Amino acid sequence: MIGGDITDPEPGRDWAAFQYEIYLNGMTGAVPRLPADLTRLEEVAEARLGPGPVGYVAGSAGNGSTERANRAALDRHRIVPRMLRDVRRRNLSVELFGTRLPAPLALAPIGVLSIMHPDAECAAARAAAAQGVPFILSSASSTPMERVAEAMGDGERWFQLYWGKDREVTRSFLDRAKACGFTALVVTLDTPLLAWRPRDLDQAYLPFLRGVGTANYFTDPAFQAGLAKPVHEDLDAAVLHFVQMFGDPGKTWEDLAFLREHWDGPIVLKGVLHPDDARRAEQTGMDGVVVSNHGGRQVGGSIGAADALPGVVEAVGDRLAVLFDSGVRTGDDVFKALALGARAVLLGRPYAYGLGLDGQPGVEHVIRALLAEFELTLALSGHTDAAGLTPEALG
Repeated sequence: MIGGDITDPEPGRDWAAFQYEIYLNGMTGAVPRLPADLTRLEEVAEARLGPGPVGYVAGSAGNGSTERANRAALDRHRIVPRMLRDVRRRNLSVELFGTRLPAPLALAPIGVLSIMHPDAECAAARAAAAQGVPFILSSASSTPMERVAEAMGDGERWFQLYWGKDREVTRSFLDRAKACGFTALVVTLDTPLLAWRPRDLDQAYLPFLRGVGTANYFTDPAFQAGLAKPVHEDLDAAVLHFVQMFGDPGKTWEDLAFLREHWDGPIVLKGVLHPDDARRAEQTGMDGVVVSNHGGRQVGGSIGAADALPGVVEAVGDRLAVLFDSGVRTGDDVFKALALGARAVLLGRPYAYGLGLDGQPGVEHVIRALLAEFELTLALSGHTDAAGLTPEALG
């Protein structure tokens, strides 16, 4: 077979073989429903889906300068391929929080996925489970966490917490997440307030105000206890209660003790960009950080996430799990993030577009395409172990 020996696959899944599956299907005239170049997904989604939903997923804070900085930061790093190394067998697996994963990838938490596809979070979760990668469920999902857990069976799942004002709701969320098999808690730190997002403002589009993305809250007994009437009897009052307690700009590092008290699994802080904040995470007993600027959605003019990554890795990378998101679109982006010290990456917008365009198969296409490209990039650059990449792989 041209380009590699697929009869001698790497330990674990043979992600790279996805290209031959596509070529062989082409012998019958079939071509993929979605692009192989995942950077084209936004363009396709813009053409096929409504401006409100696409704008909500694609939009950024301010004029989009932080999203552009994310791409520029990744593009500044260049891979230096090495030749005549035996790369017949590759190992993409990594260990995170005591679990061996088949690839250094998880699906990032994205809320209100029902605006992209009616199967929403369940479709994305099933896709992740089918491919063996963790699915991180947003607090602001369109589907209650119990239904998502049921949909993905034994698939690895983590729960993302938007850390609101009501401690009883937070406690209830953690209890529910533990009860339905979420193994890690991902706490988003960078959204105590919603940023100024012109694409949403120009459409006057905020799904939460229509009760979309509130399923975990509206089904929660602690949240319901704060309502004068059941949700179905007074939706407007329920939405108002949600809006009033969703974010909390008063939270400080000392408040993390409450989460540690009520969650006995790994806790990962998402939104860390400064080495000192990473050190504070270590000092407060956290298990990991995600170097992330929320894909450019929260602070216009922010540092690109890949520019922040080396400093965070240097500060805590041998003691905490350092994960990465914001700007990942290609297999070489995954390669670069791992070479800069991340143990795994979170993928966001591309899988949301895949969901909107083709449901669960669309999400699976995105996962498989990204990991196939990553594995081929790894091998063609002279490397065989995803966990063994170092900055020497970059120029």
